[in-house]
Amino acid sequence: MAKICHITSAHKRNDIRIFVKECVTLAKAGHEVTLIVADDLAYEIHNGVQIYSVGKQETRKQRMLKTPKDIYSKVIQLKPDVIHFHDPELMLIGCKLARRGYKVVYDVHEDLPKQILDKYWLPKITRPLVSKYVAYLEKKCAKLFYGIVAATPIIARRFKQYNSNTIDVCNYPILAELDVAYTSWGQRENSICYIGSISKTRGIEPIIAACGITHIPLELAGIFSGDITLDELKQQGSGEYINYHGVLNRPEITNLLQKVKIGLVTLFPTPSYVESLPIKMFEYMLAGIPVIASNFPLWQEIVGKYACGILVDPTNHHQIAGAILNLINNQDMARQMGENGRKIVLEHFNWENEQQKLINFYIAIKGESNNA
Repeated sequence: MAKICHITSAHKRNDIRIFVKECVTLAKAGHEVTLIVADDLAYEIHNGVQIYSVGKQETRKQRMLKTPKDIYSKVIQLKPDVIHFHDPELMLIGCKLARRGYKVVYDVHEDLPKQILDKYWLPKITRPLVSKYVAYLEKKCAKLFYGIVAATPIIARRFKQYNSNTIDVCNYPILAELDVAYTSWGQRENSICYIGSISKTRGIEPIIAACGITHIPLELAGIFSGDITLDELKQQGSGEYINYHGVLNRPEITNLLQKVKIGLVTLFPTPSYVESLPIKMFEYMLAGIPVIASNFPLWQEIVGKYACGILVDPTNHHQIAGAILNLINNQDMARQMGENGRKIVLEHFNWENEQQKLINFYIAIKGESNNA
């Protein structure tokens, strides 16, 4: 058994990847797992994981400057065997802890250098320079860390150049959690859904425009990420087709996925999205509904190969509308696509398969500790 301390300064304590998947999986595997977060909630033990908070800062600047120092102090107090961190802003304290002799693991959720190029809150002229600096920093720090856990195989390939102890643990859905979302086709409504962070670059405006053509209701759930608001969407002329549910918990997402016939994941072709594996796509598939997805080469290997949806130009609302109508007007085809997607998630694209990679990764860490 290892004492594992997961740390995050930017994510919630119930984050799906960090807590529900990784922390709980490792606790069930017999490790002593703690999670340090930055919120205003009290200490608790949940699903075998001890959760501590260093307090919530009011601004992004305060979070990035003060929170890492507070987390560092808490880590030193807990004296874990392994520190597993999840936010790029913790990279420097990760290096500091590694130099002190701790085994440090960097969990890379996104391709950060590419993601920087899309950050609306950074002046556009500075983004390429910041992106290059971040790439340099990741390369330098990765060499100090015990290992890297990457959210996609593409990210893992990049980090293997700097640290051979790199694995990919993809953020696929938990079968036991969402399998109940499967509902027979005849019980579903002629409606579509989009679940997740809502923004312009995630394709929300063409989706709304497509609803104006198809007159098909959109069940929308998630948080608006800052570059557009619900009121602005409704003012674009198709607001009557939007049923906004706010931010849903996992049971509520399950209920929503039981009702609809199509799931949309039409992210724009930004540098960070074209090589991503968004969990919503696999959740739609597990629920047994066809997906309408961006025509990225990586997604073609999934949606196209397994015939579980239709690929479109995500910036073209006419293509999105055409795909919606194609599925609604060809129900047997749509049902079969939904069944195809569900089958491949049950067999392959699920957390039950991915978690074993993480368990084996920590078995190797513990084995090294025992031999030291």
